[in-house]
Amino acid sequence: MAIQSAFSVAGQGPALFLIHGIGARRATFDGMVAGLKDRFTCISYDLRGHGLSPLPEGRFTLDDLVDDLEALRHRLGIDRAHFAGHSLGGMIGPRYALRFPDRVLSLGLWSTAAFRTEDDSAKVRAVVAAMRDRGIGPVLDTLTARWFTDAFCAARPDVIDWRKRQVMDTDPDVFLNVFDIYAETEMAPWLHRVTAPAQIITGELDGGCNPRLNAEIHKALPGSDLVILDGLKHAIFIEATDRVLPHVRRFLLAQG
Repeated sequence: MAIQSAFSVAGQGPALFLIHGIGARRATFDGMVAGLKDRFTCISYDLRGHGLSPLPEGRFTLDDLVDDLEALRHRLGIDRAHFAGHSLGGMIGPRYALRFPDRVLSLGLWSTAAFRTEDDSAKVRAVVAAMRDRGIGPVLDTLTARWFTDAFCAARPDVIDWRKRQVMDTDPDVFLNVFDIYAETEMAPWLHRVTAPAQIITGELDGGCNPRLNAEIHKALPGSDLVILDGLKHAIFIEATDRVLPHVRRFLLAQG
């Protein structure tokens, strides 16, 4: 059953839904909203069990997260929109487009993964297993080292602490549930059926959502736009919104 997500709306023009990732919040996209709201109505929201959105009852699936997004679109009375997501959000968006193709103007797949090898998948599952075994807190330094460059970690310990607090403030069952979804979702069998114009962006140094996997996503989505950001890891919107924004703005404006 869909939940009523907490959300924010800013700007004017065609609607753009922004979908955050694991243990994050809609604030991930504050910089993007500031740079796009002159031309787009930006809708950011908290996934179920995150931020100000209600806790779910029991475990949930990728399609439950899609149901939440569709419920929000319906509640806002928006007919068609652009949909873009980071990490797990980059899986929710394409799944939404597969189920509701007539609602989708374009897709942004940002720092996400598909076409994983068995070794790729095993590494993600190992991280989840470590958190179940040792607790989420002790594994957080490993995660933030994968999300942010060393230089950014050294320069902005306040931001690293802020991101860690987001994770620790997320119900642990919800956090592990969304991490399971991220680990177990494989878009390869159905991604080629998604027909919306798409932009794929990832960091050159993103270990889990690396350029090799994103090149495969690009091939599965004919005519898609692929951007590899040199020197960046996973948390591209927290570390370097100023580098991502021009690419996103160019792509969205080109959709007419």
